[in-house]
Amino acid sequence: MLLPIGLVDSQLTRLPRRLAVEWPGGKVGAQAPEVCVKLRRPELLALVAGGRIGELGEAYVRGDLDIEGSMPDLMSVAGAMAGDPRDPGTPARWTGWLQKWRSQWRHRRQRDAEQVRSHYDVSDAFYALWLDPLMVYSCAYYGDRGMSLEGAQQAKLDLICRKLQLAPGQRLLDVGCGWGSLLVWAAARYGVHGLGITLSHNQHDHVRRLIVDAGVSGQVNVKLLDYRDLPVEAQFDRIASVGMFEHVGRARLPEYFGRLRRLLRPGGLLLNHGIAAGGLDNAQLGAGMGDFIERHIFPGGELVHVAHATQALARGGLELLDAENLRPHYARTLWDWSARLEAQLATARALTSEATVRAYRLYLAGSAMCFERGWLSLYQLLASRPEATPNPSRAWASQSDYPFTRRHMHP
Repeated sequence: MLLPIGLVDSQLTRLPRRLAVEWPGGKVGAQAPEVCVKLRRPELLALVAGGRIGELGEAYVRGDLDIEGSMPDLMSVAGAMAGDPRDPGTPARWTGWLQKWRSQWRHRRQRDAEQVRSHYDVSDAFYALWLDPLMVYSCAYYGDRGMSLEGAQQAKLDLICRKLQLAPGQRLLDVGCGWGSLLVWAAARYGVHGLGITLSHNQHDHVRRLIVDAGVSGQVNVKLLDYRDLPVEAQFDRIASVGMFEHVGRARLPEYFGRLRRLLRPGGLLLNHGIAAGGLDNAQLGAGMGDFIERHIFPGGELVHVAHATQALARGGLELLDAENLRPHYARTLWDWSARLEAQLATARALTSEATVRAYRLYLAGSAMCFERGWLSLYQLLASRPEATPNPSRAWASQSDYPFTRRHMHP
């Protein structure tokens, strides 16, 4: 078999880190490498030559290659090899009616439940290794450079509560409530009455215990339920959806926002916190990275640009009030998660499997790199269900509970 040694050698000299590639009987690249990729089969060299990052990740999860070096150095190399997926010369994999049909087919109720459980029901103990003590599995908010992950996650929870202007006695719906951190935080600190819903059995059981331990049993509840199955008669003053939007599917976004609008009382507020694509037209991350995440981490996950998200929000009958891009904050969050996992690899392997640990090592560090480069983004979209007519009892005859300034968000 003819190996593409010359092609690989010429490519390695242009990378931002010193890289060496080894295989049985051969080696190419730097003499004192910062990153070394050890191939167990020489034919894998073609993947390196072609910059096929997703397939190299597959080989790593299978154990067909090993990596020496830090995750930041490795991702610096991977990012340079992959190329920017927002390049207008990169065609989308799925376009037009085919994309819409595929999105609808992938996001039927039963399939959504299966896909969510395949990710979130891996092992609570595994996630607890690298998440903060509140088990917040979404972008943190770093108020200053020295803030810890724990402090930044608490700051994010409080930011959401301030944006929603939570107050005692309000009814809050937490869609895709995760391990219950926002639900309990809002009940304990803002006095709301809340309902959290999730499709994950592990998360549902965890939140039930957390509610009792936090002493808020009389205020909040959690149900194993699809948001589409909530009766619209169950009106809420406020709705939060954090990290759930990515599982909806592009074709169903107007339906998603429309359903949330019907669950929200007139004048009420909704905060949607979710990952967005960095480009308008790229259907997924390039160089096979999107396929890797689909297979090993988030089956059924679909990302859209924030422009498409806000269009779907408007089609759902909601009024966009405020948008904040937290992209740099998510890069920092993911690097913190990655570092915590890297420090406990032996324990992680004992809690789950070698393949799972390898997949998450690449996923956390790779996602951090993608947010750093703007290939992915994270937006908090604050919206309202406008009242039919302006309410003269509010200042400036507003049609919602949104105030005339944004001072309440960042006091």
